Amino acid sequence: MAKRDYYEVLGVNKSASADEIKTAFRRLAIEHHPDRGGDEEKFKELNEAYEVLKDPEKRKRYDQFGHAGVGGNSGGFGGFEGFNGTQGQNINFDFGDLGLGDIFNSFFGGGAPHQGSKTRKGRDLETSVEITFEQAVFGTEVPITLNLEDTCEHCKGTTAEPGYGLKTCPTCDGKGQIINVTQTIFGRIQQASICPKCSGTGKIPEKVCTVCHGKGTLLKKQELNLKIPAGIEDGTTIRLREHGEAIANGPKGDLYVNVRVKAHKKFTREGDLILSTEHVSMVDAALGAEIDVETVDGSVRMKIPAGTQSGSDFKLSGHGVPKFRGSGRGAHIVTILVDTPTKLNKNQERLLEEFKSSSGSKFHLFN
Repeated sequence: MAKRDYYEVLGVNKSASADEIKTAFRRLAIEHHPDRGGDEEKFKELNEAYEVLKDPEKRKRYDQFGHAGVGGNSGGFGGFEGFNGTQGQNINFDFGDLGLGDIFNSFFGGGAPHQGSKTRKGRDLETSVEITFEQAVFGTEVPITLNLEDTCEHCKGTTAEPGYGLKTCPTCDGKGQIINVTQTIFGRIQQASICPKCSGTGKIPEKVCTVCHGKGTLLKKQELNLKIPAGIEDGTTIRLREHGEAIANGPKGDLYVNVRVKAHKKFTREGDLILSTEHVSMVDAALGAEIDVETVDGSVRMKIPAGTQSGSDFKLSGHGVPKFRGSGRGAHIVTILVDTPTKLNKNQERLLEEFKSSSGSKFHLFN
């Protein structure tokens, strides 16, 4: 569904002041807040519109280019709440088997799925990887090496020597816990604790594994390749199911990988937009010129029209970040900065004086 005009969403006209925009947002936000029985989608739409129109730079680009000038949305990935509950950051992707399978499984609330009280699983692990700006834009594959408790290959995690099975734990009679009864002045108090013999499983091996000695796991080096999708943002958390530490007779824990994106020397990012600046001379800005602009796709030739003012924005469509929840790519917004010369030779001074004289008393270099 096409996005509505942000001014229309807030019920203000395009000439509205910053205070008028703030007042309109506050009034509508109270009216539509979900905690007050309002429409959640309407509330999100209001937030998105306000995030753009309250920022002078974003508002300027929106007025010039529409929704394409602000990255399609104001929260990177549409303002979903992620792994740590921060809008536009720390989004928790459940990649399961290192692919892109269950990718949006944990968007609203994030974290590991609820485990029943009787379910035992290995310990969850956390690590981080650092990638370049370009790798975040186009996607990449990153090797990860971990030293962790992994399943014993000899007994396959059963704790029993191959050829032998498990038997009921005699200490807890297969209950997995033992009851301690204490006599106090208030009467008898019963306290349950995990059985130390079977670690709560209710089973012990008929013959203990000769490799792991009944532990079911061994410390190993694990190497894997993590697929990072195109368009991922700095601070995103990827969850790899059952790639954490192993445990005897139970599933492995999960591995959480925090993705950090290195700052680029020239580009910054805003949603699916890439932003950069280019300097041009006063003469080129006045007369017009063509310049080579660096993009993530390489050098692109861009036309600067005559009379371009410093601070003007130009859009290079299709040279931004791939749209994570759709097709195509965002734009690359180039801000032009006009350089005024600080040192002039005699000939240059003479020419500018002649131009000043021919232009009247006011120096109108640009229209």
